[in-house]
Amino acid sequence: MEPHPHSATLKRLEKSSGALAAQAITRMDETLPWYRAMPPENRSWIGLVAQAGIAAFTEWFRHPDAPQAISTDVFGTAPRELTRAITLRQTVEMVRTTIEVMESAIDEVAAPGDESILREALLVYAREIAFATAQVYAQAAEARGAWDARLESLVVNAVLSGEADEGAVSRAAALGWSSPEHVCVVLGTAPDGDSELTVEAIRRASRHAKLQVLTGVLGNRLVVIAGGSDNPLAVAKSLIGPFAAGAVVAGPVVPDLLAATRSAQAAAAGLKACSAWQDAPRPVLADDLLPERAIAGDPAAREQLVEEIYRPLEEAGSALLETLSVYLEQASSLEGAARMLFVHPNTVRYRLRRVTDVTGWSPSDVRSAFTLRIALILGRLAEADPQS
Repeated sequence: MEPHPHSATLKRLEKSSGALAAQAITRMDETLPWYRAMPPENRSWIGLVAQAGIAAFTEWFRHPDAPQAISTDVFGTAPRELTRAITLRQTVEMVRTTIEVMESAIDEVAAPGDESILREALLVYAREIAFATAQVYAQAAEARGAWDARLESLVVNAVLSGEADEGAVSRAAALGWSSPEHVCVVLGTAPDGDSELTVEAIRRASRHAKLQVLTGVLGNRLVVIAGGSDNPLAVAKSLIGPFAAGAVVAGPVVPDLLAATRSAQAAAAGLKACSAWQDAPRPVLADDLLPERAIAGDPAAREQLVEEIYRPLEEAGSALLETLSVYLEQASSLEGAARMLFVHPNTVRYRLRRVTDVTGWSPSDVRSAFTLRIALILGRLAEADPQS
């Protein structure tokens, strides 16, 4: 085996590597406030990284042409959690400090005549270690990104399937969900192509709208759990861009993530029934699809129509129910209803205004009249068969 062309310098480098590592640690302690503030365990790991960096340079100087995995040699001594404990900027500062210490010792370490050789080697090595640092943090970011995506998918699926529990809330918190007061779920068709790009587009839209979101593509559905607004229609409009063509349905606002299952189920039922309302707006509220959902077999919609329309009218007095029923049967004619009820048209007009006050739905509006008619039918069926 041929002797190393700079064997004297190599020996001096090997001999001084421990002292150089100690100097680097001292310099970091003097110049880097974040290093001084770290727990002893993390400072110890950083010291090992500095020692490994100097040892790796020595080995690299011994065999400059041999392929070496610098990232493994240097950063493999520290646990993966260290990339969470110190930022990329801090790691760059640590590497720069170590390189500066080594550079300042070149005249002492290099054998006479080898100063320029050692300096040039250190410059090349500094470039390689910079690339290795970037690679380590890129891999860590990719791993965290993949893990976060899986975690988010679990939360979204739990909400959509009705299995949301405290575990889902905990996982959402790990993703940065800060438990906003108002939550709703928006559902629609996912576009073809890379689902990650779709998810990122939703995130951009949510940042612009100042909303918190948990999102994912489940099958052909794009699911968005949005927090931070009590206006579900406005939420859906602000996030609608990444959705594919077709219906986009916003579920009702609920107080928190645990209750988001109710919003998700309403949105899912609305998405299923939306084809029955050909002129439905886009996006549309799940509550605006109550009659279609009820006809399609959604028990929650049936119960909501009975409890929010029929029962209040019933409690307000039989006159309102009777007037509404006759008015709808008479093709929404005030005069026709007045004749059938033997009252003045103004009396019918007054009672219909009361219907609007009680239910929030106006009998004079075609769409509202349809909803009221379905509610009356369901209410009568419930009266006839209390067990249904």
